[in-house]
Amino acid sequence: MNILRNQISVTFLLIAFIALGQEITDTITPKQLQEVVISAPKVIRKADMDVYYPSRSSVDNSKNGLQLLNNLMIPSLSVTESLGSIKAAGQSVQVRINGRESSIDQVRSLLPETVKRVEWIENPGLRYNGANYVLNFIVTNPAVGGSIMANAMPVLNQAWGNYMADVKLNNGYSQFEMWSSFKLTNKIKSHREYVETFTCPDGTSLTRNETSRGGTMDNSMGNLTASYSYIKPDTTVFMADFSYFEKFTDKFRYNGLMSLSDGSDDIFLTDTHGEKGKKPYLSLYLEQHFAHKQMLVVDFSSSFWFGKSYSDYIERLPDATTYLTDIHTMIKDRNQAYAIEADYIKNWKNSRFTAGVSYAANRNRSVYENLGGQIFHQRQDKVYLFAEYFQRINKVSLTAGIGAQYTDFLFKETNQGSHSWNMRPQATVTYGINQNHQFRLSFESWQSTPSLAETNVAPQQLDGFQWRIGNPDLKTSNSYMLTLRYNFDIPIAAGTFGIRAFTSPDAITPLLYWEDNKLITTYENSNGLQNLSFFIAPQIDIIPRWLTLSGYLQYRMGRMRGTDYKLHNNNWSGNVNLRLMHWGFVLSTQYVRAQHDLWGEKISWGENISVIDLSYNWKDWQFGAGMIMPFGTYDQGSKMLSKWNTNEQHMHLDMRMPYINISYNIQWGRQKRGAHKKINAEASVDTSTAGGR
Repeated sequence: MNILRNQISVTFLLIAFIALGQEITDTITPKQLQEVVISAPKVIRKADMDVYYPSRSSVDNSKNGLQLLNNLMIPSLSVTESLGSIKAAGQSVQVRINGRESSIDQVRSLLPETVKRVEWIENPGLRYNGANYVLNFIVTNPAVGGSIMANAMPVLNQAWGNYMADVKLNNGYSQFEMWSSFKLTNKIKSHREYVETFTCPDGTSLTRNETSRGGTMDNSMGNLTASYSYIKPDTTVFMADFSYFEKFTDKFRYNGLMSLSDGSDDIFLTDTHGEKGKKPYLSLYLEQHFAHKQMLVVDFSSSFWFGKSYSDYIERLPDATTYLTDIHTMIKDRNQAYAIEADYIKNWKNSRFTAGVSYAANRNRSVYENLGGQIFHQRQDKVYLFAEYFQRINKVSLTAGIGAQYTDFLFKETNQGSHSWNMRPQATVTYGINQNHQFRLSFESWQSTPSLAETNVAPQQLDGFQWRIGNPDLKTSNSYMLTLRYNFDIPIAAGTFGIRAFTSPDAITPLLYWEDNKLITTYENSNGLQNLSFFIAPQIDIIPRWLTLSGYLQYRMGRMRGTDYKLHNNNWSGNVNLRLMHWGFVLSTQYVRAQHDLWGEKISWGENISVIDLSYNWKDWQFGAGMIMPFGTYDQGSKMLSKWNTNEQHMHLDMRMPYINISYNIQWGRQKRGAHKKINAEASVDTSTAGGR
């Protein structure tokens, strides 16, 4: 009985220190206390997030932040290091470092030893401005010294790979950083399966069936960033960074043979589309603390896009010297985006109040060379205000807030556009039975503004009789989501059961109609999308500290309604990860089954991926080898269910790619307390999209 009392007392003491936000080591090494082993829990359940503390073995077997995240085995996450992707339930994840929105490349540049904890937020608050999920790395920086990091992952049988380098120098409260990355994808072989049937208003139909004659995909890009930060904890934090991103090529070229159901001769076709461009980016951040636990935070960002989007579609008969169809679209963009946000935060012992305002402006200039150099200007302005209050009462925590967004956009040449006010309520109730069992009910809402491609009235021809025209009368759409989660942490397993209900009553979706023998795709505020999801996300220690299994399994039922259609879609999706770690070796396998999304009259799915990887850590080096798609076939595609056009498309890439991975990092200097960036003003520059089938 004394042993049990000692175990309970020490466990509660550890939990209390964590809840009070005290600095702790990266891992709590098991200690022998009267023949009872005390160790840290796998995950700390807080009212608004789950907190993961990296174990010593996870840190020792990682050479960058992305590898560390993979080794944490967070159940809901699908981390594919070889492809540089982080997703949850098939959706994007907003990545932050010390509260500041960052890129996956910046996560790669993190030294594992500096990551104190990882915050996983499945119901982001209003200050995250509509993010699906948030992953926040809390890091500390050396007070003196610095670090050097480099990583190379070339594929052995194709021109594909990821490369990065990072240098950090520290002096007192200041840190200087320079990092760069390069992703190479050059002429990866691809094949497309495509069959479609067009139905005219008079009831006649035509089926086109394509036989692939091969294709290639290019997707190469690079980034260079320089940053400076001044961090004086609890007083002043200043951050500034400038980055330059260039998309060297993002091109898909496909050759096929198209047969027609009306008995016409087969037709050779070539379908090429892509984009390239440059984007400089500037960000400035200031955080100032005041007496009585008050702070003011201000963030500014701006980005520019100088690029072009193009599409070429050609049809010809065999041995013919002229073309049946010859379509060329070229759009040149010179687009700008600016954003600024200011928040006031006041903390008490068991509560917190946050209020903020932000303004974002987009100024877009597009030149359509295929329309004789015609120029289109679009202006878009967004103002967002919010207030949020958090209160903890014993085992119950409450968060409630309200946001309001004003959106206004206008096409200068046609004087067409729209403006609207939208409300954004949000609330979360958390009941913690104890540290190992917790219920969390959350309600979220957000808005989606029409994109440049969805609103631009410039007509784009897609093939012989298909066209696309934007709709400038689109309104900002609203989305609402209610989620109930049960979180558990037992000796050999931790995880989540949950149910999620989602609705977007005026979702912006494509709309097809016939006009003068042309099938035109435009966009509408639909009659709504609803879906209901059931999910489970466990992490299981099969052999503690050696063999771990984690995964995510979801079943989703969806319904979509628009002009003259009502569709349903049910599907399974998820991922599974298995990791064996011992003696400096890490063997990991992963399989991802993509989520099938119903949007408008189309069901689309992302990448079905499998990966196997083996790495070995030696001093400051890591050597690894693996294979992308060791089993299965890469498949990404869609299915159209419109009464005017039914089609099914599958994209197959030659992705069975063996690779090697070499990492090196060295660091020096003492550790100091890190800083959180509380807000992020998002200046997301718009880009045009040339037509493509």
